[in-house]
Amino acid sequence: MCRNIRCLHNFEPPTSDDEVREAALQFVRKVSGSTHPSRANSEAFALAIDEIAEATRHLLDSLVTNAPPKTREAEAIKGRARHEKRMEREVRIRTATA
Repeated sequence: MCRNIRCLHNFEPPTSDDEVREAALQFVRKVSGSTHPSRANSEAFALAIDEIAEATRHLLDSLVTNAPPKTREAEAIKGRARHEKRMEREVRIRTATA
């Protein structure tokens, strides 16, 4: 999965429409392989973002959970810890192969 696409379900405060749209944009960029579409593809790019954001919002609004809501701060801390662990692993691999 693309590291830039984040979990949006079960947050307090709830995920905003802007966050949903940003996730849709990241998904379309990843799938299309383009961060900025050409003029010829810009309409298809924008339509895809709108449709994916709408589907994502519908999904998030339909999901049910008994788990307590997550906080963005706690998730950011976990993300930083995963990043640090990944970087440490890469350094070990580089030094072992050098």
